[in-house]
Amino acid sequence: MVDSRGALAQDGRRAERLELRVPTTATQLPAVRAMAADLAIRMDYDLDAVEDLRLAVDEACATLAQIATGDAPLTVIFETTRAGLHIEAWVPTPEGAEVPRDGFGWAILATLVDAVDARRSTQADVPAGDGSDTPVGLIAMDKYLPGQRPAPVGSDAGQNLSVAR
Repeated sequence: MVDSRGALAQDGRRAERLELRVPTTATQLPAVRAMAADLAIRMDYDLDAVEDLRLAVDEACATLAQIATGDAPLTVIFETTRAGLHIEAWVPTPEGAEVPRDGFGWAILATLVDAVDARRSTQADVPAGDGSDTPVGLIAMDKYLPGQRPAPVGSDAGQNLSVAR
């Protein structure tokens, strides 16, 4: 489902949003990888960044599949903005389940994207959720286009300073 209205992005432009919901099975995860790669190519990421995104989405989905409740579907939200691609993936989980943030898989994921976060949430608080208090595990990640990485809050980035010699 494409939301052509999109949410207002931080940079003041409308973000395009695509929601993909698939069964949490190994046979369906290639469709999610393909969607990530297709969006990245259309956004003019270089081939290395496209492959990084494809692998990151694969790792995030595989991580979430391990903690999903039964045959619960995997929901992946892709938002394209002027700065880059924002992805949120989530699955319903048993109460108290944590998204793993340790091990080799998490290290790979953190290396492939510019920002990544994992947390517990509810369907009331995630994009495309059903509004209930059902617990979910969520992984959110960002891959910025070259030259579009936002400056850290409170930094002096963007100021033009020179030092006389």
